[in-house]
This record gives sequence, structure tokens and C-alpha cells, in this order.
Amino acid sequence: MRPNIITEAGIPTRLNQWWSSIPFITSGVVLICGAIYLLCLLIGYDSYAEICFLPSAVASHFQVYRFYTSVLFHGSLLHVLFNMLALVPLGTELERIMGSARLLFLMFLLATTNATLHLTIAFLVAYNPLHPVPYLVDECSIGFSGVIFSMIVIETSLSGVQSRSVFGLFNVPAKWYAWILLVLFQFLASNVSLLGHLCGILSGFAYTYGLFNYLLPGPSFYSKIEGLSALSVCVRRPGFILCTGGTTYGQLPTYSNTSAAPSALINGNFLRNLSSWMPNRQTPTAQEGEDPRFPGRARTLGSAGAESTAREANENLHARLLDNTTPSDPLTNSQHTVANTVRADATVTADQVDTFDEELKKLVGMGFEKTQAEVALAAADGDPNVAVEILMSQQVWLKFNRTVQIQRKHGC
Repeated sequence: MRPNIITEAGIPTRLNQWWSSIPFITSGVVLICGAIYLLCLLIGYDSYAEICFLPSAVASHFQVYRFYTSVLFHGSLLHVLFNMLALVPLGTELERIMGSARLLFLMFLLATTNATLHLTIAFLVAYNPLHPVPYLVDECSIGFSGVIFSMIVIETSLSGVQSRSVFGLFNVPAKWYAWILLVLFQFLASNVSLLGHLCGILSGFAYTYGLFNYLLPGPSFYSKIEGLSALSVCVRRPGFILCTGGTTYGQLPTYSNTSAAPSALINGNFLRNLSSWMPNRQTPTAQEGEDPRFPGRARTLGSAGAESTAREANENLHARLLDNTTPSDPLTNSQHTVANTVRADATVTADQVDTFDEELKKLVGMGFEKTQAEVALAAADGDPNVAVEILMSQQVWLKFNRTVQIQRKHGC
């Protein structure tokens, strides 16, 4: 029996493969926040009152820069470490779906809306005639956690799962996941901004319900950004994901393709949505219409059938890719053997071939290697959503395999 190749790799190799699997914008935010904290630590900077989000300073001196400086600075090592570890899986998933440029704009939008909500609620509560709470306008908040709470809501809504695990201890309904985290952090951690986290959750729900649709640019905006010569160095980076290469189920709301959203809010759908706290996710059929907030197929990733299909296809691809039939180059030969076998055994029509090629182009546009994308799409029976799940789970395996083969070849 062939040994597990992953267990043969050292910790530095694993860390390198883990870091290389993080997309461009997510890794960039992690680096920026980490570098800012280390710089403040080295020079002894602790004047957080100058850069934190302080409602009284924003209102009296119009210091709008605090909207953005506050999310990049952190108060302690645990603060920045915990936030960045939470950001990596969330940012990676959303960036794979949305594209790098769209995720960057989303973070900017969430930082702005979170701060605006924070400012508004702080003054309303501080100066309400019934029970004023004046300390809220003088509360200094820093950290990326407000944006992370927004991303939790958005990612939970996109995934369509029915339940979420809280620290691996117990499962909770997905629609209550962000709220339960909000309460737990208030009890388990000290000096936590309740209002900052709450505004993050509210912004996330507002985004998923389409309330920010008129603030979102259309696909042409992101295409122009990606086509700028000044950003060509960034676009050519391996981890940069083009917005045009997103999956069919992951296209998020834009102004151009959600013209029905305002009327939906007016005719009472919004009130029915509020009663359920989260947008419903159902597996669509050919007769069902598209969700205006999430155009595309909007497949339920958490459904039992999808999980079963993904699991079977995953195991099938594991067996095929790790089949060491030729000692010279087992990875390449195995991939070509699987691709040729699938093509030889399958009898498809011209329409199916065209659909397969179109989905393959989308996967390649997301940054996946064409051969791997073709094998994964074939193993997933042409379902691009299952193929994406397979490729994301297999990416690290394939990189480890290449690394170990090179080490063995050079006698390392």
C-alpha cells in the first residue's frame, strides 16, 4: 500500500503550501495588518486614540480617515492573530467565488457601512431621551473583526448550509451563527466592542438582502480595473482571481443585474425575509427562477445530494490522481490516463461538449490548471460547482505530490 505523501512533508513545506493556496487579496490584507502591528510594536506606537474609530472625533472634526485606519490596526498579538486566522478561510472562500477585485471593493464597502452604522447608532443611543448612554460616542474601537462579522454573514448565506459548528464544540442553526458568535465573544473576551461587531452583522445582512445593490458597480467596472496597466503586476500574480472567472453560483449582487430587488423590498418580501433572519437557499430546478440577490444557479452547497456527489467525486479523483502506474512521472501520466479514460468511455452530444468546454473555461479563468480542471469536471459529471469543491480540496494534495517527487528525485 502506498504511504500518504502528505505525512512525508515537513512543517515548512506544509506552511508554504498553505500560504500559497491563499488568494491575492486575502493574503495581502493579512500581510498589511500583520506588518502594521509589528511596526507599531517595534517603534513603540500605542496612540490608538489617533487612529481608532471614535464617533465623537468623527462627528466633531470630520475625521473620516478613522473609518479605514481603525480596521487595519490591532491592540495585541492575540487580537491580530485571531482576526487574521478567522479572515483566511472566509476571505479565501469569498475571493474564489467573487474574484480578487470584487472582494477588495466589498471590504472597502463593508468598512464604510460598518463605520456609518456605528456612528449613527452610537449617537442615537447616546442622546436618546429615554435612557441615554453617552459613553458610546467616546468608545474607541480598532480591529478587522467588524468586517469579519460581515463576511461571516455573507459567506454563511452563500454556502446555503443549515448549521454551523461553533469552535468545533456544538452546532447551531446557520441563521443564528453570527449572533451566537457575537454573544460568546462578549462573555469570553474582555474589552470587546459590542457595537462594532453588531454593526458588522447588520452590514452583512443588508448586503445579502440587496440593500447595497445601488452601491455596487457592474462587471465592466471590475474588468476595467483588471485591465489597468498599472495593476498588471498584481493581476499576473498566481493568487489573483479574475472576477470574470467566478463560479456560476457565486455571482453576488450588482446594480446592473438586480433590478427587481427594490420592488421586492417594497411589496413585503423584505418583511418576510426579516422573519427568517437569513435568505433562504434552495436547490433550483430548470423551472425555478433565479434569486435576484444572487444571480446564477445558486446551488445549495449544503444539501445532502450535493454533499454526497461531492464526496463520491472527491474519492474518485483521489484514487485516479494518486494512482502511481508509471514511475517516470506518475502525476502527469495519471492525470492524462484519467482524462483519456473519461473521454473514451463517455458518449456525449455536441451540446454537452460545448457546455463542458464553457465550464472548463470558467474553471481555468479562476486560476486552476486546465488539465486538473478537466479531470475534476469530468469526475463531477460536468457539474462546475462540484468540480470547484474538488479542485479546492485537491490543490494542496497535488502540490505536495510534486514537492515530494522533486525531493525524491534529487535525493533530498
